[in-house]
Amino acid sequence: MNISRRDWCLLATALAASPGMAEQKGVLTSEVFTYDKLLVKESNGHQTRAILSGELHNGCYIEVHQTRLPPGAMPHPPHHHVHEEMFLIREGTLEITVNGQTAHLGPGSVGFVGSNDEHGIRNIGTTPAEYFVIAFGKDS
Repeated sequence: MNISRRDWCLLATALAASPGMAEQKGVLTSEVFTYDKLLVKESNGHQTRAILSGELHNGCYIEVHQTRLPPGAMPHPPHHHVHEEMFLIREGTLEITVNGQTAHLGPGSVGFVGSNDEHGIRNIGTTPAEYFVIAFGKDS
């Protein structure tokens, strides 16, 4: 499967710009989602909104969710997994560490984590940080 960087960027932009709400099974079909209808799940002081999950036409699994972290918070400890993840920062300042290398990302920034790379995220700002996660592939 060859997907160009341009195709990934177009997909990520479309998903980030389309607030959603549904977790879907099987091949994803065209759909529009509205942010105000997303179900909010709260855990450890942060909020998560599931947007979509399912397979693309080529069989690649994709999952998208949005997270809002309060200042100083982490969604979970550093970890690793088989699937790849892309982080699109909407607001605030996040510190993202991948394999021991740390970067600070603000609004409009993007981070990508490859398969099995250890990574962690923390809100280092003084205001809440909001970001979208796009996960490509499954772990099993």
